[in-house]
Amino acid sequence: MSNFLDPAILFFIFGVFAGLVKSNLEIPQPIARFLSLYLLMALGLKGGFALHKSGFTTEIGLALGLAVFLAILVPLMGYAILRSRLNSFDAAAIAATYGSVSAVTFITATQVLGQYGVEYGGHMAAAMALMESPAIILAILLANKARAESSGISQSIGLSKILHESFTDGAQLLLLGSMVVGLVSGEAGQKLMAPFSIDLFKGMLAFFLLDMGLMAAKNFEGLKGKPPITLCYAILAPLMHASIALGLCKLLGLPLGDTVLLMVLAASASYIAVPAVLRHALPEVNPALYMGMSLGITFPFNIILGIPLYIYIAKLTFAS
Repeated sequence: MSNFLDPAILFFIFGVFAGLVKSNLEIPQPIARFLSLYLLMALGLKGGFALHKSGFTTEIGLALGLAVFLAILVPLMGYAILRSRLNSFDAAAIAATYGSVSAVTFITATQVLGQYGVEYGGHMAAAMALMESPAIILAILLANKARAESSGISQSIGLSKILHESFTDGAQLLLLGSMVVGLVSGEAGQKLMAPFSIDLFKGMLAFFLLDMGLMAAKNFEGLKGKPPITLCYAILAPLMHASIALGLCKLLGLPLGDTVLLMVLAASASYIAVPAVLRHALPEVNPALYMGMSLGITFPFNIILGIPLYIYIAKLTFAS
């Protein structure tokens, strides 16, 4: 209930409601883009300041290594499951979408952890950045393989160009650059930037989640007529991926806060970076399929129910 009463979550629910009743309420695109960049910059700064205090440890190395492992494991599992019911192109597109991550889901989870008083490492922002690209690489490789099988001729899309675009994406660069700034400036920089990166953060997140609620409502229609497995996957896959992340974190002895965030990252699905790449890499797939699943079902599920559920399950696991 505390999650439902959080103003940011309430604004998201209100946005979904406004979208469903066909209200003309909308956030202008330039403002939505600014809010997105602000949240990534603030998150990067927080991570950098935290890393300045903690330094690089074996525990941090384990968390980052596990993040990359999950970013490879999740799309491979997804493709294997979906390929039995969907064609190769659709399976690859959905697997890539769910193999990558949602920055807004992650940012929301950090706020909820703060309300619960659960600490997490600043390096988790770097973990999120590392999990962006492996799924994109795998999707392109799987799509090239599918084209070769269907036509008998290798019609591969240039991997190097798409990889360059994904690794140099402005949002990802801003996140990593902000982490470096926070790491270098340290405690003095934290004091100077606190009014920007801390005091304004909650309000900006609420405003952005309002826009995301409006977008989620619009993407519900993209799910009409889709195979039942896609609807089931949009709900069950996050739970399965979060459970795998929890088990691996417990095995490696990672702390509760980092475990929850890795669960959230594994359970989330991309709706910005990966879809933008897939439009070029997999033109055979209708974007309404993976956008409807990730933004229409999985994102609302994680924001409203998933995050508190992952925290609850992780706490039970760590208490046992």
